[in-house]
Amino acid sequence: MSTIVIQTQGLSKHYGDFVALRDLNLTVYAGEIFGYLGPNGAGKTTTIRTLLDIIRPSAGSATIFSKDIRQDSVKIHAQLGYLPSEMTFYENMTARQYVRFLERARRTSCMAEAERLAQRLDFDLNRSLEGLSTGNKRKIGIITTLMHRPPLLILDEPTSGLDPLMQQVFNELVREVQNEGRTIFLSSHNLNEVQALCDRVGILRQGELTDVESVDKLTRLSFRWVHLEFAEAVDARAFEQLSGVSHLQADTTKVKLQVTGDMDALIKLAAQHTICDIRVEDPTLEEIFLKYYGRDNA
Repeated sequence: MSTIVIQTQGLSKHYGDFVALRDLNLTVYAGEIFGYLGPNGAGKTTTIRTLLDIIRPSAGSATIFSKDIRQDSVKIHAQLGYLPSEMTFYENMTARQYVRFLERARRTSCMAEAERLAQRLDFDLNRSLEGLSTGNKRKIGIITTLMHRPPLLILDEPTSGLDPLMQQVFNELVREVQNEGRTIFLSSHNLNEVQALCDRVGILRQGELTDVESVDKLTRLSFRWVHLEFAEAVDARAFEQLSGVSHLQADTTKVKLQVTGDMDALIKLAAQHTICDIRVEDPTLEEIFLKYYGRDNA
């Protein structure tokens, strides 16, 4: 059985009548990359700050490495790297001085690893922290989060502001961390990134966890796109009447539609015509996300 790294039970956070997080039951296992998805205000950052004991839960409990997030927060913090969604620095320092400052705080030597990461991310550690661009702030954030090689990384919007090349480098670094058996909890709006990196995802809506599933299963079971091409013109209205069919597009001999559930009736109807081509596509994670949060479900 896989070792549990993060576990929450009924974790909730209320601000008066406003519920930021409701009865969160979540398990993250050692060695996995867990994606945490939801629009702004869904409760992602509230979850992370509660896990880190930056804010206190209104109800429920949570453990990290089997340690209570409140009673053992100092011990927990020594074993993780946290990258917040927004970074602030001591602007009178250079990046190298900042790394030295964190080395002393953590009582561990990190400079060699910081230099290696800086080279990978094309960042000069001798530059001042004053006036950094969003992308360079994110680079020094990634460096200082990874440099002490923690067994758990908690990353909140980690690639915000990075250009596509640096996003690719970040993805490589995360894969390397996972290959070493370490664990990543990743909150992100970059759905292509999540789909490329994550083993499982949790989808959060208005403070409630609506689904937790592997990326493969989520994209396979939610719905599918079906492309049909026939030898002759067909009446697309017949396909539109089928249960589970939506988003139909038709052009004489070609039909594209979205199917939820069993495809037996669709295949039988299509077989009444001469089929030249049929393609079935799993949805992207972005399409699934929009299905959860799109206008139809508002």
